[in-house]
Amino acid sequence: MEQISESASDEAGLKPLPKLTVPISERAHRFRKCYFPHATQADWNDWHWQIKHSIDSFERLGEIIKLTENELSVQNYLKITPPLKITPYYASLLDPDDPLQPIRRSVVPVKAEYNYSPFEADDPLGEEKHRPVRAIVHRYPDRVLFLVSNWCSVSCRYCTRSRVIGNNKRYKLDLAVWEEGLAYIKANPNIRDVVISGGDPLTLPDLKLDWLLSRLRLIPHLEIVRIGTKIPVVLPQRITPSLLRILKRYHPLYMSIHFTHPDELTPEVSHVCKALADAGVPLGSQTVLLKDINDNVDTMRHLMQGLLKIRVRPYYLYQCDQILGSSHFRTPVAKGLEIIEGLRGFTSGYAVPTFVIDAPGGGGKVPLIPDYYQGRDENGVVLKNFQGLTYHYNDGLTLKEIAR
Repeated sequence: MEQISESASDEAGLKPLPKLTVPISERAHRFRKCYFPHATQADWNDWHWQIKHSIDSFERLGEIIKLTENELSVQNYLKITPPLKITPYYASLLDPDDPLQPIRRSVVPVKAEYNYSPFEADDPLGEEKHRPVRAIVHRYPDRVLFLVSNWCSVSCRYCTRSRVIGNNKRYKLDLAVWEEGLAYIKANPNIRDVVISGGDPLTLPDLKLDWLLSRLRLIPHLEIVRIGTKIPVVLPQRITPSLLRILKRYHPLYMSIHFTHPDELTPEVSHVCKALADAGVPLGSQTVLLKDINDNVDTMRHLMQGLLKIRVRPYYLYQCDQILGSSHFRTPVAKGLEIIEGLRGFTSGYAVPTFVIDAPGGGGKVPLIPDYYQGRDENGVVLKNFQGLTYHYNDGLTLKEIAR
């Protein structure tokens, strides 16, 4: 494994930042030499270079992987939503010969994206009707979603907010829109928790992110700030000493990271997640259940246990939202319950996420669990354990008392 040292100075002029050694895996090194021969190690580890050289055309993508007819057929459509975009780093993880490779299927568009089911929608969670101002989605009493960007470094093909990505006309999230959102939060003292999302907020420049976090922290009733992102997974080079220094200023600050598959748990990702944790940022994972990508117990166990090893706590396992053209990604709900049942008791409790459906139309997250509670009989509460064995728990109530 090659390594490169990076150092920077604190933008506020406080004191020099510590050096951050960023690993470059052997796989990434070979990929860089083959497809970006003029790029230096320093180029590769520069997140701005990664974004500038993103793969955003089928012509360029075809130089890196052998595109199938199913993948190439998408070019016949007038618009690809969300747009094709893959960072060089994440492209280095794609199998050039296997179109069924899980993470390749998650970022390379196919013809099935244009098969719409009657119950699918471009806004399946009903966020638009819960937008009191342009940047805010307010569905829960004490927390809001703050949309600060309409841009991602990698376009996931099952993205719930594909209507937002790259839509500068309808979702121009500039400073004026931010100010409007900040004013709304300030005017509503019941809001104690803000989730910063988009797009991906970590695609913002350091100065803008610093300004936004500082303004949020001036709101006295705001207790918690969370950042929802996939950047540590698809663009780990973005986690710089300067960014870490900014995040440390605004605790309590939490981060929810979108992980899909164990193949994403690379040396680079492990390094930056540990760096974020060392900066005092509690990390949680959010994973979407996807057909033929991560919809089996072994894959999910490998992912969740791997996350714990890099100090990321499994948080949510989402049933795939009913976004337009996503039927080929969705599993039956029973599959998610089967996975939770296959994890519970067979691995650490910390490695078991909460399986949820984000209720269509804006109903919020609804947790689902296997049926471990089997009701009551004359001996008390009837319980089924992870092995399928039945046990009784006497809580002091009789059936007659309950009937009253």
